[in-house]
Amino acid sequence: MTMKAIAAERGQGWLARGGLRPTRQRLSLATLLIGDGHNRHVTAEGLYAAARDSGEAVSLATVYNTLRAFCEVGLMHEITVDGVRSYFDTRMDDHPHYYWEDSAEITDAPAEELEISRLPEAPEGAEITRVDVVIRVRKT
Repeated sequence: MTMKAIAAERGQGWLARGGLRPTRQRLSLATLLIGDGHNRHVTAEGLYAAARDSGEAVSLATVYNTLRAFCEVGLMHEITVDGVRSYFDTRMDDHPHYYWEDSAEITDAPAEELEISRLPEAPEGAEITRVDVVIRVRKT
């Protein structure tokens, strides 16, 4: 089996795990995201550029909608920095992130070094669904 076929098969399986119909554009974006078997952090704009570079005719709006659909079915997490820029992470376990201010990139931080001893109670009628830890860093 070729690398391209393996990547497409991974993408198809990923979509199936989320219960999503494998449209041409979803499959293309899924293959770009997880086809090589590695987790990644992407912006919609970065994934759009990668899709265009690979020859996929897709709009930026479709990329945004597809990323949101992937998040809704639990295939990805959205990480928002400064309330302005969103990153999408294919790694689904709980883990912190470094936000590199110099390059505006997100990378994984070592989860085993993070210690949260206590969280505040959720407001009445609410539950805590997730805690995102983003550690802002810059090169010295």
